[in-house]
Amino acid sequence: MIRFDRVTKTYPRSGTALRNVTFQTAKGEFLFLTGPSGSGKSTILKLMYLDERPTSGQVRVSGYNSREIRRREISKLRRKLGIVFQDFRLLEDRTAEANVAFALQVTGVPRGMIPGKVSRVLAQVGLASKATALPRELSGGEQQRVLIADEPTGNLDDRATRGVFQLLREINAAGTAVIMATHNLDLVRRSDYRTIELNHGELVFDSAVEQPIAAEVE
Repeated sequence: MIRFDRVTKTYPRSGTALRNVTFQTAKGEFLFLTGPSGSGKSTILKLMYLDERPTSGQVRVSGYNSREIRRREISKLRRKLGIVFQDFRLLEDRTAEANVAFALQVTGVPRGMIPGKVSRVLAQVGLASKATALPRELSGGEQQRVLIADEPTGNLDDRATRGVFQLLREINAAGTAVIMATHNLDLVRRSDYRTIELNHGELVFDSAVEQPIAAEVE
């Protein structure tokens, strides 16, 4: 479970990125995080995997508390999370299939199950024929599809977007909570998953309460 309690994040130069944000996710939930550029989506994700810490308030993730967690425990937390970045972050000396295999290894997937999972994932996102290609031999969109969310479908065509989204749905159906930051409102509208919207660092809508947050406060 992930819980944000009155979280504010302020940067010395750029000012307040998040202001008094409160929400929580249920076990196994699929959550869309939406809002315009600069609204605070990436800051939310960074706080989830403790790349950043709140200026005030607290974040709880998988039993860890941002106020109490020690630096050496952050790596343990991240082993419980699967993080999908918009920028590609692949290991340049490993093939597409080796990059996916490495991600599975560090998250504790049994060694004997990895080859089959790698093949299925690459086929599902349209990269079966590029399994042995190095990152420099892949296009930008192809590199992004190797990653197994900050805008995980941001640079992909419609077919690849559907493949990545279906993969995330299957991961969710197996019991894993998925938080997907996206600008793709068509994707959001075509599904019935919970949606949280940010604007200027404030949480302005949560479909779980079916009304604008600001109106509820008033």
